[in-house]
Amino acid sequence: MAFTLSHEDWSLSQRGEVDEQRHDEKVREAIRAHLPEIVTEEGIILEDEEGKKLRIPVRSIEEYRFIYDRNQQPHVGQGNGSSQIGDRLGPAGQPLPGQGEGGASDQPGQNYEEAEVSLEEISELLFADWELPDLRPKQQDRVMAPRPIFDDVRKVGISSNIDRKRTLLESIRRSRRQGGTRTILPEDVRYRTWEEEERPQENAVVFAMMDTSGSMGSFEKYVARAFFFWMTRFLHTKYQNVEIVYIAHHTQAAVVDEQHFFAKGESGGTACSSAYQLANRLIAEKYPPQRYNLYPIHFTDGDNLASDNEKALAAFRQLVNVSNLAGYGEINPYGRSSTLLSTLRQIRDPRFRSFTVREQKDVYEALRFFFSTRR
Repeated sequence: MAFTLSHEDWSLSQRGEVDEQRHDEKVREAIRAHLPEIVTEEGIILEDEEGKKLRIPVRSIEEYRFIYDRNQQPHVGQGNGSSQIGDRLGPAGQPLPGQGEGGASDQPGQNYEEAEVSLEEISELLFADWELPDLRPKQQDRVMAPRPIFDDVRKVGISSNIDRKRTLLESIRRSRRQGGTRTILPEDVRYRTWEEEERPQENAVVFAMMDTSGSMGSFEKYVARAFFFWMTRFLHTKYQNVEIVYIAHHTQAAVVDEQHFFAKGESGGTACSSAYQLANRLIAEKYPPQRYNLYPIHFTDGDNLASDNEKALAAFRQLVNVSNLAGYGEINPYGRSSTLLSTLRQIRDPRFRSFTVREQKDVYEALRFFFSTRR
């Protein structure tokens, strides 16, 4: 069996593919521009439907075309040199299309279309530069995860692993040696091969702690849910060996399952130290820092019992001392003073991070603050 190579101009035949790539890039740009709104989209947070589609406004892609001079004036091949970089050109004495004269314009604006994007596409862009900070190997029986490493080229293999570049080079070399036509023969075909490399997966535990007291209103609870929803999806997407422990608290704290965590209502008073103390007990009994990377993250409205602040400080300081990162998120839309945050800021340790959420779009910034490599 032989293949004949020939040179053809594919520019026109590939025009649809090029336009599709341009459109996909426009969609990605639109997703990036709308990420602060997307991460708090109620249809995602409250329903979490697999395969759910969102509609994102995207500027229409227009093809290049010639526009003829309407004034029919004589022209030469170049200007007089008076134009500067950035000047906008158009018919003399007339506003550009879509450009008014200070009042209402009768010219059309820019065209937009709505593109449907999946939750998986959004997650891919959102998590691109996220990671658990300071994740490192621990003294434990680590899970060895095999991964393919393509490090060799052979003359036999399966068709899906054909190395096109090496195959073409082998065909060219043989044609030069033999002086024949440039064809690809079976002896020219090369296949990529791989070996499975086992690499350790560092165990990690993330303690998701959420205030469910009566002071957590609908806005505060929704913001906390949105943050932990995307955190959970990020961890499940990028890590195979990370455990999430969900802790809900009012004056008392308890470990709950994921469904209960996101559906629990608000009631009772607030003692944040209960959540910190429970996390410390779990670490001592089940997740020793010698074997696990630890990431406690707490979200609350900051309305804590004044008598509990010192207990909370002592318990949170203990968490910081054994953790890779300890995060505190406060939902404070009214800018009120928070005695709990002021108390926790006495902790002078780079592993302690705090972030204040004042409006819904800040959820995106909070996620980037705790997990992005480009904060």
